Order: sequence, then C-alpha cells, then structure tokens
Amino acid sequence: MKAMLLSEYKHLELTDMPKPEVGPRDVLIAVQACGVCGSDIHGYDGSTGRRIPPLIMGHEAAGVIEEVGSEVRSFQAGQRVTFDSTVSCGNCQYCRAGRINLCNNRKVLGVSCGEYRQHGAFAEYVVVPEHIVYELPDDLPFEHAAMIEAVSVAVHAANRTPVKLGQSCVVVGTGMIGLLCVQAMKKAGCGTIIAIDLDDSKLALAKELGATHAINGKAEDLIDQVKQLTGGEGADIAVEVVGATVTIQTAINALRKGGHLTLVGNLSPNIELPLQSVVTRELSVSGSCASAGEYPECIALMTSGDIQVEPLISLKAPLEDGPALFERLYSGDSGLMKVILQPQ
Repeated sequence: MKAMLLSEYKHLELTDMPKPEVGPRDVLIAVQACGVCGSDIHGYDGSTGRRIPPLIMGHEAAGVIEEVGSEVRSFQAGQRVTFDSTVSCGNCQYCRAGRINLCNNRKVLGVSCGEYRQHGAFAEYVVVPEHIVYELPDDLPFEHAAMIEAVSVAVHAANRTPVKLGQSCVVVGTGMIGLLCVQAMKKAGCGTIIAIDLDDSKLALAKELGATHAINGKAEDLIDQVKQLTGGEGADIAVEVVGATVTIQTAINALRKGGHLTLVGNLSPNIELPLQSVVTRELSVSGSCASAGEYPECIALMTSGDIQVEPLISLKAPLEDGPALFERLYSGDSGLMKVILQPQ
C-alpha cells in the first residue's frame, strides 16, 4: 500500500509498505480522509518524543471497511466508518468504568514513543480493533468525519465542565480545538461566551461560530473587559486550550470567585500556577484528556449542524502532497488551520 512514512525527523516520504494484517477482532479500513493534527507537527521534529521514526503518523481519519476479522460481528465490508484515536484495551478498570481515555494499556494511532509503535492513517489502509470503530451516516462527508476526533476533544471538555444554563464562559485560545470548544460550550448551555486570542482573524471566526464576544489577549484591560461583560464578577467558567503559564493565568484571572477552570491545552509539561488565587477564591480545576466514548454524540452534533467543521478546514489534498504541506505547517504558515489528506 501507499503510505507517508516519517523515515527520520523532519523527513516524510511516500513509500510502499505491506498492507496491515487483520487480526480476528480487527477491521481493515481504506482511508478516505485523514487530518493533520498539531501533535503530528510537534512530533515531526522529535521534540515530543512520541513520533520516533520510522512511523506512519495520522490519527484523525475516516474511510470504508475493506475487510473484517473472523470474530468481528458488528461491521462488514463496505460500511462507512471512523474510529477513535485511542486504542484502549477494554479490560482494565478504567475501560470497564467507561473512562477509556485513561486506559492503563492505552495506545494512540500514529504514535511511537519507545513503549510501543502504532502505525496510523497517513496511508491507503489502516487496521484498528473493532471496539473503537463507529459507523458514519451517509450524509456526513469523509473530510468532515476526519474531524470527529478533534470534535470529541472539545465535547469531552464540555462534558468535564459543570455547566448551568446561561452561564458565562471564557475560552482562552481559538486555534482549531478552541473554536470547537466555543461551539461545544454553546451547545452545553453557556449564554455569554468570550473568546480570547492574539489573532484577530481567529477571533472573528470564533464569533461566527458562536462566541458572543472576542477580545485580543494583547489588550491591557483584558480582565476588566471580561468583568464588564460578566456583571463585574468574572466568568463562571474558563476553558484553556493552549497549555502555557501566561494563558492559564489569564484564564484564572478571568474567573469569578468559585468559578471553574477546565484545562485542555498541554503545550507545556509544567506551568506556574497562581496557587493563592486558586485557593483563596476557591476555584475548581479539571483536566480534560482526549475523549471517552463521545464519538456518537459528536456525529450527532455534526450531522445536526450544532458543531460546524467546514470553516476550520483550510485545504484538502492528496497524500502525495503531504510532505510539502507538513513543511508549510511546521514553518507556521498562518494560512493553514486544518489540512485534510486523502490517501485514496
């Protein structure tokens, strides 16, 4: 099969590789669309330690079932499907409790971290276990279905956040996941949604997708503006989608006393937390990692139009354009938000 292989750091090449073997409970999928994730770009140069070559990256994908294993009963060849990026074991205490994102034996498609190597979906075919596969409705394009994994991150964050109807929310960081969080928090019931970013074009898109207000993070009176929009107290909820000291402190400062902070971004492994502010104002803090079975919910939200992904897709291109597009993304091309590769 044709595949885009990370043969060494910062070097991708189109090559022929063996079609994956199908185990008894596996499903072989002909990949129709696969999104380039920010984690792929960060792993491209080896800085994360989670994309050790040689590796086929890619974990945001959708396609058509080509073949099923001998023990598969829920699916058959020809079905349109997507699949979770997390390969959970299904047997540990977390899987049994429905918290598959915390699986003790968790692997991620398109990741090689020394502990395991799990080839991903920047290829004509990918094989995944039956229990992480989800059928797609006929009217959901494959390019949109490749975004379900990203949507699930935002929906999981909303599910991790205790929202009461009409509450105010600040979303700090309006990259792709942040823009999805804006939509997810609106659907969850937030009334006032304040988007904060340094990029005015992203803030404009945030307002198109449901934010009621947008503030550039460079504003000296940033927190005062938030308070003016929230009855003088600060927001009920903050969702931080960057993962850096400055943006997390902004999110905390934007909250009212007794507010709730949901941390989604994880750019920095360690940050400085204003502990006294969290303690004395009795803030609640939740971490949100990946997703935990929200795929059916996400498919329904996207099918109904409650969450839109087409405005986030910058480019759809054949797999052979992948290496050049990775170079553009790695260099920080501001014109590209989400790139969808089409291996078939």
